[in-house]
Amino acid sequence: MEPVEIEAKSLIQKSATPSNDYVINPYTGCVFGCSYCFASFAGRQFGRSVKEWGDYLYVKKNAVDLARKELARMPEHKRRGTMLLSSVTDPYQGHETKYRLTRGILRELKTVEYPGLVRILTKSPVVTRDIDLLTSLPRAEVGMTVTTADDKVSRWLEVRAPLASRRLRTLTELREAGIPTFAFVGPLLPHFATRPELLDHLFGQLVEAGVTEVFMEHINLKRYIRERMDQVLADEPDEVREAYVQARTKEHRERLDAIVADLLAEHGLRLRFDEVVHHDDNDALRQRLAGSA
Repeated sequence: MEPVEIEAKSLIQKSATPSNDYVINPYTGCVFGCSYCFASFAGRQFGRSVKEWGDYLYVKKNAVDLARKELARMPEHKRRGTMLLSSVTDPYQGHETKYRLTRGILRELKTVEYPGLVRILTKSPVVTRDIDLLTSLPRAEVGMTVTTADDKVSRWLEVRAPLASRRLRTLTELREAGIPTFAFVGPLLPHFATRPELLDHLFGQLVEAGVTEVFMEHINLKRYIRERMDQVLADEPDEVREAYVQARTKEHRERLDAIVADLLAEHGLRLRFDEVVHHDDNDALRQRLAGSA
């Protein structure tokens, strides 16, 4: 799959996600192609359908220049906001090794000594390439998405993403480099409701990797996501398909919330936002965070 190079009109955007003030997406699309990804809508501006998620990538070849210009225009008080890379793409997917857009953007943030928190969210071990820049920023943290400790499940749902075991090793490498880390257990897979021992194992692996804080999110099963998930689930046993049906109910989420609370306490892990986030509740969470600021 050949990426398409484009000229973007802007780069730093206000974030719609809780706890992030700004977001930078150096790419549109993501070749990892995870079946559950809520960002599968992102290619619609280029006429791409949800079913094509993972099969296209648009590279904002002028991203580093835009970052330089937009940071220069940003008032000092706005530079204190949290900057996320990224929300609807992975900033370290394979083509980053060629285009080096994320690295270039981090270099621009270093140049202006951006005082706000720079937050990375990725599934890729390529992030370790930029340890030198991350450790030189005033404030930076890396979140690694780890939804399972089972490489077979990872390959089933996360298609071309680095295996779960590799992500866990990456968390260890980042911790050893002195970079603050957290794990994004999102989505919280529906089968954990009937197989809590699998979540117990995942939490144990995260603790072993040095993680002390997790951000968790219930699976988003809006219709456009179910279009892709249904294809993945078609050949699965009845109980697996039923778990994904039940995942759309409040009762299922409450059952998982109780399991998560017990296991977090057992492993000594902190839960970011003090709750497992649900997409439909994002507005309420954002208002609560604003009120406590």
